[in-house]
Amino acid sequence: MKNTVIAGKTMKERKIISVSIKRQLTIPQKYYEALGFDNEAECILQEDGLLIRPLRSADSGEFSEQILADLIAQGYEGPVLLEKFSEYIRSVRPAVLRMIEDAEEYVKSGKGKIPRETLFGGDD
Repeated sequence: MKNTVIAGKTMKERKIISVSIKRQLTIPQKYYEALGFDNEAECILQEDGLLIRPLRSADSGEFSEQILADLIAQGYEGPVLLEKFSEYIRSVRPAVLRMIEDAEEYVKSGKGKIPRETLFGGDD
């Protein structure tokens, strides 16, 4: 397979890579750069293989505007605003991971459906 760009979309390209004795893979540099990998990747077990993709950090925009608006409403500005914003951004991923772990434990317990409020709290 050859990498082909059509209408701005990159079509599939196949490359065989080796797996080390320690089960480590090296992502080809061209793929690494094209997909925007950083220091973490998400690995998803699928029916017929693994999907490895860049982990999109919380500071990639998902919650940034909401966090920033909330901090400004609280009266933060200047360097203190930046410090608080960075602090909140670092806390998003661990909080989401905790929610996922809690949901998985709840499902394993056999208690049935999880009310939205149990997972996400009330509408604040």
